[in-house]
Amino acid sequence: MKLRVVALAVVLSLVASACGGSSGDDGPASSSSTTAGDGDAVTTTQGSNPSGVSALEVAYSDGLSNDDPRFPTPGIDVDRLLFGLPGPDLIPAIDDPVLTPASELGAWLEPAEAVVFVERNGDARAYPVRVLMNHEIVNDVVGDDPITVTYCPLCNSALAFVREVNGIETTFGVSGMLFNSSLVMYDRLTQSLWLHFTGEAVIGDRTGDQLERVSAGLVSWEGFVEAHPDGLVLDPPNRDRYGRNPYAGSGFGGSAYDTLASEPFLFNGTTDPRSESMRRVVGVVRDGDARAWTITTLQGGLGTVTAGEVGDDPVVILWSPGQASALAGETVATGRDVGTVGVFSPVVDGTPATFSVDTEGGFVDDITGTTWNVLGEAVAGPLEGSTLERIPHLDTFWFAWSSFQPETLLTTPSGTIPAETTSE
Repeated sequence: MKLRVVALAVVLSLVASACGGSSGDDGPASSSSTTAGDGDAVTTTQGSNPSGVSALEVAYSDGLSNDDPRFPTPGIDVDRLLFGLPGPDLIPAIDDPVLTPASELGAWLEPAEAVVFVERNGDARAYPVRVLMNHEIVNDVVGDDPITVTYCPLCNSALAFVREVNGIETTFGVSGMLFNSSLVMYDRLTQSLWLHFTGEAVIGDRTGDQLERVSAGLVSWEGFVEAHPDGLVLDPPNRDRYGRNPYAGSGFGGSAYDTLASEPFLFNGTTDPRSESMRRVVGVVRDGDARAWTITTLQGGLGTVTAGEVGDDPVVILWSPGQASALAGETVATGRDVGTVGVFSPVVDGTPATFSVDTEGGFVDDITGTTWNVLGEAVAGPLEGSTLERIPHLDTFWFAWSSFQPETLLTTPSGTIPAETTSE
């Protein structure tokens, strides 16, 4: 397959924006900042290719094919890959993240702007979307575990994974390729290609491998710092380089990307007519069963509680207002309020529970009367300090979710629509 560079003018503007940022190795942003893992360096083992060749190198030289005998059969149709960039790492991943306690960050971030929240072994961290917009991947150490935090602006999808390949710690980079408009990563151990949206290796020596997913979600900065004032925040040097939304303006018809009137960018798949392509949804997969809820189904007032099932598993979805869309304004902090979503197992103190919204926007269970926040953390009552079991979910656009999960159920304000139905 020959290299295809598409929408070059827009892409080059995004690269310029990304390269204007730092990869995180220019030193601390403040006297209280630390590097990954509160001093533990990000490490990696590189250069282990059983086939003797690299899928990443082949992609940018000979070209990939669906029947290359040097690699296992690809997990996708390689002819549907788009080369959004003329080479890897032109959007630079952050390999040595500088971190600052939330309470010491100052006024850099706006209360409503989005951050990616990751908690592992009691170690809570926030990765501002304004930074991830330009870097897309952060290789970090969270709770003593090697973690890669990823964000794809074209799908508004944030996911985190344990960054181990075949049991060996490594790091991930931006390949420059897209599939279903979504980031394609590569590991620096084997240079196999991985789908950010699913965590699956689809081309190269590790084809078929699956990364261990770590619960991650988009939350407001105010919500994170209120819950975790001592949590660590990605705090790169040259802060003033970040904050503009590069996915707005002339390249997108003069408007922002996150609007129903917009179209998926660099997308060559088939759209699912059950909803608008750019409709925001919250998606969950459990044991192979997929279900999505439109954000309009979940929004309302001081907060909402939505009970449901994914496959055989009950879930409860909590929604709170106060998070701005990073892709709907000129800056990441000025988009419309889309709110924050958390998805959890509805079990409290070993007993199935129902939840209600109190007069201050907290979520109260009917078993113990404990009040919980949208992060699933008990903030008042008998179980204060405990946490609901988080169920990994994805805040994304309908075109992306339905492309990767074509058999998904879709719940809208009008009801739940199975895959075989083509309209609300």
